[in-house]
Amino acid sequence: MSNVGIIQANKSSVSSLYRLVDLVVITLTFFSTLLAFELAPNPNTMILLCASIIVYMLVAEGLELYRSWRTSPLRELLKHVVASWTITSFMVIAGSYALTGYNMLRPTEVLLWLVLTYPALTLWRAGFRQMLTVYRKGGGNSRSALVIGANASGLALANQLRDQEGLGISCIGLFDDRAPQRLPYDVRGQVLGGVDQAIAMARRNEVDYVYIALPMSAEKRIMQVLDKCSDTTATVSIIPNFFIYNLINARWQNIGSIQALSIYDTPFQGASDVLKRLEDVIFSSLILALIAVPMLIIAALVKITSPGPVIFKQDRYGLDGKKIRVYKFRSMTTADNGATVKQATKNDARITPLGAFLRKTSLDELPQFINVLRGEMSIVGPRPHAVAHNEQYRKLIQRYMLRHKVKPGITGWAQINGLRGETETINKMVKRVEYDLEYIHRWSLWFDVKIILSTVVNGFVNKNAY
Repeated sequence: MSNVGIIQANKSSVSSLYRLVDLVVITLTFFSTLLAFELAPNPNTMILLCASIIVYMLVAEGLELYRSWRTSPLRELLKHVVASWTITSFMVIAGSYALTGYNMLRPTEVLLWLVLTYPALTLWRAGFRQMLTVYRKGGGNSRSALVIGANASGLALANQLRDQEGLGISCIGLFDDRAPQRLPYDVRGQVLGGVDQAIAMARRNEVDYVYIALPMSAEKRIMQVLDKCSDTTATVSIIPNFFIYNLINARWQNIGSIQALSIYDTPFQGASDVLKRLEDVIFSSLILALIAVPMLIIAALVKITSPGPVIFKQDRYGLDGKKIRVYKFRSMTTADNGATVKQATKNDARITPLGAFLRKTSLDELPQFINVLRGEMSIVGPRPHAVAHNEQYRKLIQRYMLRHKVKPGITGWAQINGLRGETETINKMVKRVEYDLEYIHRWSLWFDVKIILSTVVNGFVNKNAY
């Protein structure tokens, strides 16, 4: 397993830090300029500062400044910083003159601030990048990778990963199904096993990145490998520039001088991740404040009407296939949470009278807003299934595990399209997975709002919920 270290495994935590520091840096250089000219802040200057920060953040997002730069050269990152601040500078100068005629600050003062901000924005990034490099060379914030395809491209990629220790990506080795005598001479002895062994490692979460370096002529073989990879939560990339296959938020990335296309990835990176988390925190906080009293009443009724705990806690798969404990009001006389979990059916004898009402109206799901506030779930996302059901369906449904590239949700695109409750046939679950993957592919803030509004308007009552 890779050593995540102090810095979190996902890229978004670092990109959030970048945004915060940029905001602080721009603000500090602004006040330093005021201090140099012995000027006191006033409403006009604060409007200029706030407008500049907003413009910079919007421009930076447009230029993808806050995406992951882990495998990209520092110079490319700094180019984006300079470009973002240059565009912002022109807009600030043009806007301040057009709107106020330089009444906020004189041209000399504005120019000094804009010039000082260039080295401030670039130097702190260069310093932080160097700190990350040293930390990663020491084994911190590391990831593991394997390469499928023992050929010139695969070997070149493996060497890049091994030579550039600052990337913090440890290459486990090459994997290929060919017999040793059929392999190129320079890769013989470096192949650790076959493709199935590589996939098995990814399924056991022992590897973070899977790079496929098979030749373009092996399109059928690559499709087979991709099908197998869809049953893992590893980030899968193709080397170098192949066909596109069932893209799930694909994006290009550089690993040294090697270019890779990430095939199965999450839409929640950088600003999207921050936006999604803000949406969850704001909505869950407001909803919990509104439903606090009803939840207390339901808890009391559950306790009074049947023996057992008020809250039913069940292990389910969360983001990246990691187990989370999901909360529900207990609606049954049993609390299945093992290797076998029977789905609730119509007239199920395990369901209590109160539980039947709670399940029909989805009121049993209300405690999951606590899971959302804790960061384990989202308001909108694929519905989490019991671990036993995940293990069952991942063997039967292609690309099933890709739904775990995002946090599970209380409501989702599949649910508002009628796919809720018991899935007595495999086709129903296949359709649910199709809607889940469509949600991941189409995600936007407005799409989430649409799903939330549809859930509220159409109600939580569902004839398929037992």
